[in-house]
Parts: sequence; C-alpha cells; structure tokens
Amino acid sequence: MITINFTNIYYLWLLVSIPLLIITHFFVLGYLKRRAVKFANFEAIKRVTGTKFDIKNTRTISKNMFLLIVRIFVLLLLIFSVAGPVLWYSGQGSEFDFVLAIDASSSMLADDFIPYRLDAARKASSLFVESLKARTMVGIVSFAGTSFVEQDLIDNMKKTEEVINNIRIKSVGGTDIGGAITTSTNLLLNQENSRVIILLTDGQSTVGTPLDVAIEYANKNYVTINTIGIGTEEGGTFIKGDLLSKLDEPTLIEIAQKTGGKYYKAENEEELANAFDDISSSTEEKIPIDLSMGFMMTALALLFLEWGMINTKYRTLP
Repeated sequence: MITINFTNIYYLWLLVSIPLLIITHFFVLGYLKRRAVKFANFEAIKRVTGTKFDIKNTRTISKNMFLLIVRIFVLLLLIFSVAGPVLWYSGQGSEFDFVLAIDASSSMLADDFIPYRLDAARKASSLFVESLKARTMVGIVSFAGTSFVEQDLIDNMKKTEEVINNIRIKSVGGTDIGGAITTSTNLLLNQENSRVIILLTDGQSTVGTPLDVAIEYANKNYVTINTIGIGTEEGGTFIKGDLLSKLDEPTLIEIAQKTGGKYYKAENEEELANAFDDISSSTEEKIPIDLSMGFMMTALALLFLEWGMINTKYRTLP
C-alpha cells in the first residue's frame, strides 16, 4: 500500500493563497492591457495578451494561461514542500528496533485475565523478547498518568526480560497513551533500522498528550506503531471489584491505522501470544521517501522557466 503523509500538515492552509494568485494575475493583466490601450501601444498589448489586438471590437483572447498555470504549480510545489510530504510504501523487512510500551495503570489490574491484565502482558512480552534474533535492540517503556523509561535500547535479551518482569502498577493516576507514544518515539530517534513501537494497553487514554499530536510526532520520525488491545468485551473489575474496565478498541485501531501498523485484539493469553508471534514474524516494513526536496527542486526549475518566459515572449513593453 502506498500513502502520502504530511509532517507539517498545517502549512496546507497556505493553499488558500492560490485563488489570490489567480485573481492577482488577471488584475495585473487587465491593468497592463488598459495602459497599453491608453498609449496606443499595440505591440505591448500583444505582449500582454499573447495575441493580436482586435481594434474593431477591442476584444483580446489571452494566451497567458500557460504562464498562470506555471505559477500555480510553483506555488503548489512550494506549499507541499514546506508541509513535509512523505511517501510511504510497504517493502520487505530487514532489521527492526523495538520499543515495548506497556500500560501499567490501575486498569491493568482488571481480572478478565488471570490473575490480571498486567501479569499476562508481562509474560507475553517476555516470550516475545526471547523469540527475537540476536542483536535486536529493544527498549521498555511503562506508563500510567505519565511515562517511565524502564530501559533504553539494548540488545541484552536476558536483561530486558528481567526489566519487563519487574514492571509494577504505577501510583500515578490516569493513562497517558499519547505520552507513551512520544516517549517511545524518542528512544528510537537515533536508530537506523526500521522503528517499531508495540503498544500494549487496554486503550483507555484519560490524561496527558493528545493522541493526534503523538501520532503526528511518530509519523514525522518514521515510527510504526502496532497496538495490542488487552481485555474482553465484557471487561474486568479492579480495585476490590468496585470499578469496571473495558477495552477501548477504536482508540487502538486509530493509532495503528494512522502509523502504518496493525491492531491486534487479545481477549485471552493465547490471542496475546499470537499477536506477538505475528509481529515478530512480519517481513514487511514501512519505508519512507521524503518528497520535500524533490518538490522544492521542481518548483525552482519552474521558477527559472517562468523567468525565461517573462523575459522573452511574455515580456511586457512600456
């Protein structure tokens, strides 16, 4: 699948300047024509309009549309260039670096997994790390109302498994999924291999960084996010059975889709293990191509073309 994303999408608002360019073009064209008529400079009229002047009915048919089209394309390419266009396509995978972002909020104590969600998440994560090939870099992030870097990227699998098994429920209230994505992305910034976050959570983001901001940050840094939703449709109770926690699938589906990853639903330990197996055996990766420089160079080439046009055939005489 091929998609195009913009890392600075807000610059696309500059597209509203295109109608202004068109209006300005015809306004200036009309002004130059009126000035040429005033001084009876029919050669100038020909230069301005690109055709002969019909003195009988004073009508002209402009051939300067090509010049206008060139200017529109120049403006379009410049806007797209600063907006940061990135072409993504799926290709054969080679080397991956992973960050496991594991939800450690109180909702992960829900008892729809035995004994509870976090315990199942730790076990499955450890088995995943154990299955990775040698020299794979893995980082660990846990999160609740804020994010914690449990381990920077290392290739020591035994140490990584120990860190995972020592993750405990955090006392910080809430669940900041956006913050977890941002923190995990930061761990991957200096990695040359394909960057992958595995986000394991019940999906109920309640505080912290807005998800759209975190997703945009991950995309800007070429990070793929695979999400694993742990929990049953019926949900599970936690904190002495007083609270009910249900899986928030729409949030996790959105995160995966917008970053080129996959969403996995895990309602039991077998499905959780299968999700990790699919991720570890995946041979495809999301490959980015930055189009900004190409758009900028094309815009500059068209600017030189326009410069040549307005200084030769389309040059206006006084």
